[in-house]
Amino acid sequence: MAAGETPDILFWVGCSGSFDDRAKKITKAIVKILNKVDMKFAVLGTEESCTGDPAKRAGNEFTFMMQAMSNIQVLNAYEVKKIVTGCPHCFNTLKNEYPELGGKYEVIHHTQLVQQLINEGKLKVEGGEFKGKKITFHDPCYLGRANSEYEAPRSVIEKLDVELAEMKRSRANGLCCGAGGAQMFKEAEPGNKEINMERAEEALALKPDVIATGCPFCNTMMTDGVKYNDKQDETQVLDVAELIAQANDL
Repeated sequence: MAAGETPDILFWVGCSGSFDDRAKKITKAIVKILNKVDMKFAVLGTEESCTGDPAKRAGNEFTFMMQAMSNIQVLNAYEVKKIVTGCPHCFNTLKNEYPELGGKYEVIHHTQLVQQLINEGKLKVEGGEFKGKKITFHDPCYLGRANSEYEAPRSVIEKLDVELAEMKRSRANGLCCGAGGAQMFKEAEPGNKEINMERAEEALALKPDVIATGCPFCNTMMTDGVKYNDKQDETQVLDVAELIAQANDL
């Protein structure tokens, strides 16, 4: 801004994408895609704070409001118009809960952006190492049921020339990985099985080469489920952005 430049888009990295070692790889994959198409993007860096999603889902409305208002002040000061994020929790909160607090932006998920870039011919995608492999996609709750986006990630995956296999519970009938609603940060409640184990078993029943995700929380939960079933040598858990970046040597 000091140089008088306006970026095409603000990349909202999110807590996971900033601090979690596994999720940082997803962040880097998204950046590689943005650089590949020469998109001018900005990040807030240390001025970015948590959107407040975990606080709100856990019932702490006051903390959510404090975090949201602080972020909105920063975003509006930089005259941000369009935001892309790799986290459906950030996506949902910025898109649906910030407007009534004065934060009105065009917010898109990274899979929607990649689909758009492919459709516009700006990003050429080949299957590379994944060509002919079997991939199943796990729908993140806040991308799917909360925002009715089921097609973008699938459309991107199919461009890799792979076999896209669907789990019994998918799309609007998808099963949560168990991390949403701030459950990621608390101990499991009594029961005979953890949700991510159940979900991972559904995915592994298809014998996929890759379980694709579009959310850093889902990625963690599915990875744990695959390890629990001792299938990590047979099945990888990768974000859609990582599939694109790896297949196309970005």
